[in-house]
Amino acid sequence: MKADNTTQTPQEAELARLLVDTLNLEAVASEIDPEMPLYGEGLGLDSIDMLEISLVVSQQFGVKLRADDRDNVRIFSSLRSLNAYIQSHREL
Repeated sequence: MKADNTTQTPQEAELARLLVDTLNLEAVASEIDPEMPLYGEGLGLDSIDMLEISLVVSQQFGVKLRADDRDNVRIFSSLRSLNAYIQSHREL
C-alpha cells in the first residue's frame, strides 16, 4: 500500500515540528501538507521566517542555506522540498 502525497515522512514530521516550534506557528505540525507552499500562500511564511528557518536548519542539521542560492525558490517551495534538500546535504 502506497502512502498518498499528503502524508509526512518521519523526517518531514520532525522538520514540521521544528518549523512550528521555531516560528511559533499556530499550525499543527502533523497536519502540515508536505506539498503545501511554505512561502506566501500556503503556510504563509515570509522572508524573515525563511532566515529563521535557515538558521535553525544549520544548527539542527548542519546544512547551510544561503540567501544568494539560486535554488532557494525550489528548496523552500514546500516542506517536502526543504526536507529533501536537508537530507541530501545533511552532515551525518
